[in-house]
Amino acid sequence: MSKRISPPRLLLALAAALLCAGVSAASAQEQRAQNTRFANLASAFAPRHLADGRVTTAPTGYVRFCADHNHDCEAAGTGLGVMKLDTQRTAELERINRTVNDAVQPETDLDHYGETERWAYPDDSRGDCEDYVLEKRRRLINLGWPSSVLLITVVRDREGDGHAVLTVMTDKGDLILDNQETDIRAWKDTGYRYVKRQSQVDPSTWVSLGETRVPPVVGTGR
Repeated sequence: MSKRISPPRLLLALAAALLCAGVSAASAQEQRAQNTRFANLASAFAPRHLADGRVTTAPTGYVRFCADHNHDCEAAGTGLGVMKLDTQRTAELERINRTVNDAVQPETDLDHYGETERWAYPDDSRGDCEDYVLEKRRRLINLGWPSSVLLITVVRDREGDGHAVLTVMTDKGDLILDNQETDIRAWKDTGYRYVKRQSQVDPSTWVSLGETRVPPVVGTGR
């Protein structure tokens, strides 16, 4: 025989159900806000990997670069989710970061090319932040690293200016190769606000990372 529920108890049950639904919605909203905070702030409690957001527009400088270097904007190597950092891979990462930073002389696109923004390989040993990133990415791919773990990333630096770095997705977390820093750092330890980066699936596709103020120009010098 079914058990009857009195009207007062029925009302209490409905109220409890509605409350649980509200808590679930609030929890989902809080999680989205938390992801945005993680994307914007360096935190000791942030996850090792920076979560991708929605598909967004690629930087105009990158679009132009791909028009001139179509092959370099295609997926290369095995599509790994993360690279295992053994002794060899760690040494390669540190060597490439150091040698490119030492080899390239910082120069703004305006001084270099007479243009506000232009992405290019620093073959003449001059360039700004995105040029360092392109060169590091190219050298690592030539060493056998897959493009899926080497993601060009746009950030706002500590002064709020547009800046480009290379995010390397590893089993130790997302690491940042930066021409403004000698050491390779975890993404959460840079103090940067993360705007967008390449998708792991398709290098020509870009995804947002939480910071909504997209800088009009990526590189302003170094």
